[in-house]
Amino acid sequence: MAIYHFSAKIISRKVGSSAVASAAYRAAERLHDDRLNRNHDFTNKAGVIHSEVMLPEGAPERLSDRTTLWNEIEAQEKRYDAQLAREVEFSIPREMNEKQGVQLARDFVDEQFVKRGMVADLNVHWDKAADGSPKPHAHVMLSMRHVDGQGFGNKVADWNDRGLLKDWREAWSAHVNERLAELSINARIDHRSYADQGIELEPQHKIGPAASRRPSQGLEAERIEDHARIARENGEKIVANPSIALDAITRQQSTFTTRDLATFAFRHSDGKEQFDQVMGAVRGSPELVALGKDGRDQERFTNREMIAVENRLERAGDELAGRSEHGVARATRDGAISAAEGRGLVLSGEQRDAFEHVTGSAGLASVVGYAGSGKSAMLGVAREAWEGQGYTVRGAALSGIAAENLESGSGIASRTIASLEHAWGQGREQLGPRDVLVVDEAGMIGSRQMERVLSQARDAGAKVVMVGDPEQLQAIEAGAAFRSITERHGAAEITEIRRQREDWQRDATRALATGRTGEAVHAYDERGMVHVADTREQARSELVDGWDRARQADPDKSRIILTHTNAEVRELNDEARGRLRASGDLGSDVAVKAERGERQFASGDRMMFLRNERSMGVKNGTLGTIERVSAEGMAVKLDDGRSVAFDTKDYAHVDHGYAATFHKSQGVTVDQAHVLATPGMDRHSAYVGMSRHRDGVQLHYGRDDFADQRQLVRALSRDRGKDMAGDYARPEPDQARAFAERREIRFPELAREMVEKVQAKARGMFAGFKPKPPSERTTSPAIERAERAPTGQPDQAKAIKRYAHVVADIKRMRENDLPVLPHQESALRRAGEAVEALRPQGWRDLASALARNPQLVRDAAEGKTGGASRAMAEEQRVRLDPELRADRFVKGWQAMQRDRTAREQTGDKDGAERLRGRMEKLAGGLHRDPQLESVLRARAPELALKMERGRSIGQELAQSVAIVRERDRGMSR
Repeated sequence: MAIYHFSAKIISRKVGSSAVASAAYRAAERLHDDRLNRNHDFTNKAGVIHSEVMLPEGAPERLSDRTTLWNEIEAQEKRYDAQLAREVEFSIPREMNEKQGVQLARDFVDEQFVKRGMVADLNVHWDKAADGSPKPHAHVMLSMRHVDGQGFGNKVADWNDRGLLKDWREAWSAHVNERLAELSINARIDHRSYADQGIELEPQHKIGPAASRRPSQGLEAERIEDHARIARENGEKIVANPSIALDAITRQQSTFTTRDLATFAFRHSDGKEQFDQVMGAVRGSPELVALGKDGRDQERFTNREMIAVENRLERAGDELAGRSEHGVARATRDGAISAAEGRGLVLSGEQRDAFEHVTGSAGLASVVGYAGSGKSAMLGVAREAWEGQGYTVRGAALSGIAAENLESGSGIASRTIASLEHAWGQGREQLGPRDVLVVDEAGMIGSRQMERVLSQARDAGAKVVMVGDPEQLQAIEAGAAFRSITERHGAAEITEIRRQREDWQRDATRALATGRTGEAVHAYDERGMVHVADTREQARSELVDGWDRARQADPDKSRIILTHTNAEVRELNDEARGRLRASGDLGSDVAVKAERGERQFASGDRMMFLRNERSMGVKNGTLGTIERVSAEGMAVKLDDGRSVAFDTKDYAHVDHGYAATFHKSQGVTVDQAHVLATPGMDRHSAYVGMSRHRDGVQLHYGRDDFADQRQLVRALSRDRGKDMAGDYARPEPDQARAFAERREIRFPELAREMVEKVQAKARGMFAGFKPKPPSERTTSPAIERAERAPTGQPDQAKAIKRYAHVVADIKRMRENDLPVLPHQESALRRAGEAVEALRPQGWRDLASALARNPQLVRDAAEGKTGGASRAMAEEQRVRLDPELRADRFVKGWQAMQRDRTAREQTGDKDGAERLRGRMEKLAGGLHRDPQLESVLRARAPELALKMERGRSIGQELAQSVAIVRERDRGMSR
């Protein structure tokens, strides 16, 4: 779990700072300060592994000398409170080596600062923490004035924009995650605040090792003290309530490793002692659940809350799927289909099957459809059928643009799930039994949110229809809820691609959907639609050139530029505007104070709305073209034909709309798409980006990102599907078989090929892994603890202890109202088989002994197996002697009779009824033990029975219980 830190501050004379001294310290150099006429010598400082002055294009070469650079900057500033430089500091993932870390920092500084015209003094520090672990980070001192061939000019006000800092923070997160993915490092960072992520911890300030060695120096001392306080208080919170840590870790991932936990604990504790306390508290928390090992042979964990979420999700789905109250009459269905055909919309065979599926009576229906397969068109016909039957149809999606596309494509009034949940929380717009809720792009919804939606619909008696593709962009939050639900309950599938107009492009989209990314890329390459340049910057420029030529050649066609990160989107937007400006297609620029910082807008500009606003009818991702603009407001013609006007003081969440990220584009359809490939992409984003078009897609990449097309394909083929805690309940071969079965349903002719691919992948994941023999292999931590018993312990004692551990684990799950996990059930079976191997019927005897005396479970799990062994022997004696079994039965029956009578007399009717049920079940099972039945006939008086000829003892006992029930019912009347 890499750590996110990105901060910025101003180096100012007002607080006594010197730019020269600051630069000397960060670079560990000796620099002469002309203004103060003194030397600043920090050459004894250790840990600086890279130091470099990076100049923007056109800057004089003399400024690459650090002494010259910062003395010139000091000379420019005359005021006593002058702002000398901006310093940006960010953490480098410790999972990287030094070479990778330096390159990561250089690339980011060059892209975000130097290309904007700033001089950047970069220093990478690779310090060590007290425990010897690396603490890599970078300091970047930035000039604040414009620079040209002569030197520094005026200060640039735009560089002080708060919106720019927000962009930098987000860009650093995207840049790091992209590089981590490229290096196949299983770690990610998140730029969002704890509050935005819903985590109950206080965010910390970043304190460098240098500052920690100078605790007596004013403001630095306060920052160090505050940093330690926050870490200490966070650690105290976690020790007091370990579920806070578990909740934070599972916010974006359903499962995690020991390394993830240790990294989190290190950040949220003060010193080794508290670190150990935090780790101990979380490891010992009853909320922590061990799941077994993943494909990399790493132990994976989750928390009970995540298991409970998945259990509630499963239960809500089961209950919805089990209902049959929302059917549409055949005549109404046929009428909707006929009306669609009258408009020229003829459903394909697969669309017709999906239509029949979703308009059926079940309370839950899912449709899995490839990108561009006509899901929305099918839903439009289904809407007419539902409304014809008297239902109210509502639409929902994770993003605003997806909701907008659902509404435009199907006519279903749609909103974001977040806005619906907010309304439900306010008691407004509640679902009811006559509602059908259609959830689009369901694959992007995390487990927690999906569970809330399904539970809300279940409680309201509404029907839920989910539509999406698990292979497109994955959920941002933890889990793969849509995949899980479709695997459990099935789905109608639409595999016939309709969006692309040419057969070979439809085949390419199908290849993308089934993980054959290389096949799709090669198909587009053969038609001249894959373009390589020496650098990403050159590839970006060539992409925009091609976009501009296509724009001018076919002005009536729709088009979009797509890429992975917001930072790249901004660069592409700027270059696209430049082409429009050069061709005279834009009016005069007007500076607008937008939410992300000041932007230049003009009439003719493409614009994107970034926040939902119901009063204007726009959503996050809505696109349009500016008709009029001023500093106070603008009028925009939306792509759906409507026009909106607004004041920027009321709504400022706007940006240029020539380019968008893949996440913004899911659900979008255009005539032409232009994609810039970067290392952060995977098979999911490649599938989305390369399937938005009707006519064609142009894919561009730079050799500095991918040396050749083979590397490009490898990156775009990475499978990063999200997992569920429940996935680890199945062994890997079962997962592979389930995957193959899903693909066989979609493409029978490719079944053999896909099975072979899955098996090859499974072999690769477990290469070198040697499983233990079945009698020894375990997946339960309880069994592993039991097997670490002293070597001199007898085999039976070991087996009893092992079995008791598993029983105790299962008991704890049930006491917490949680489902028993499949791996625990299989662990119980294996532990029982181990007992059985030592003693015939031993499993049965031990289970009976532990059930009769729960205290034995605790004792045996702790290694005190003597009592369980003796009780096990007694159970064997009873099992073999029918007279002893009869003694036990009579005593038990008499005790239940007394208990039942006492409950009836005290008015505990529910308790008495439960006892009667147990007695009926016990009597009904006697026929399975003829020896016991024979002995009990002679003891009928003890059971208060008068035996009738031809009736068994079991029938007599069952009748006696039934007579008592009927008598009580009569009295209650």
